[in-house]
Amino acid sequence: MSTAARTRRPHGDLFADSWQGRRVCGADEAGRGPLAGPVVAAAVILDPWRPIDGLRDSKQLSPRRREELAQAIRGRATAWAVAEASVQEIDRLNILQASLLAMQRAIELLDPAAELALVDGNRLPRLRIEARAVIGGDALEPAISAASILAKQHRDRLMAELDLAFPGYGFAEHAGYPTPRHLERLRQLGPCAVHRRSFAPVRSAARDMAER
Repeated sequence: MSTAARTRRPHGDLFADSWQGRRVCGADEAGRGPLAGPVVAAAVILDPWRPIDGLRDSKQLSPRRREELAQAIRGRATAWAVAEASVQEIDRLNILQASLLAMQRAIELLDPAAELALVDGNRLPRLRIEARAVIGGDALEPAISAASILAKQHRDRLMAELDLAFPGYGFAEHAGYPTPRHLERLRQLGPCAVHRRSFAPVRSAARDMAER
């Protein structure tokens, strides 16, 4: 069963104390704030015998460094997985629940399975294993940092692909976030199939297009 314990520790040593010998995964998501595209989550079980230097919150890394670390994680981790919740699921469930669903999917895809999940933030997905919420975990726990990197790298690549499928919005540039250019193009072109209709700027743009 998942437990909603909040954890904040000064050093991110996943294999210390009572967690010694357990398969511990970190989980994080990318893409809660954008107006378009799915929300992506990743889960990672690090191999203590194959350490990866430089793991940190993905937002603190350059795209090039994220790519380098993502390759290292995929090559050295005991297990890793990436999963999504679709735009339709975001609109139906809300972005928080869709994010938790994506994390649940990523954790359940791990092979070998995790025995304990450390989840960034203060909310937990529904899981069959013990789980702990870690506030600021992407900066504290190496496995959560690794998951943060995989999730963001995967989503950025996906948004670059959606930029080709839905040109004009600049998805490759802003990854769907509500930048001034994105909002301007949304008002001019109206929403496309991968915009989140439950988000206020998208609803407003759709309404304006219908009234023209």
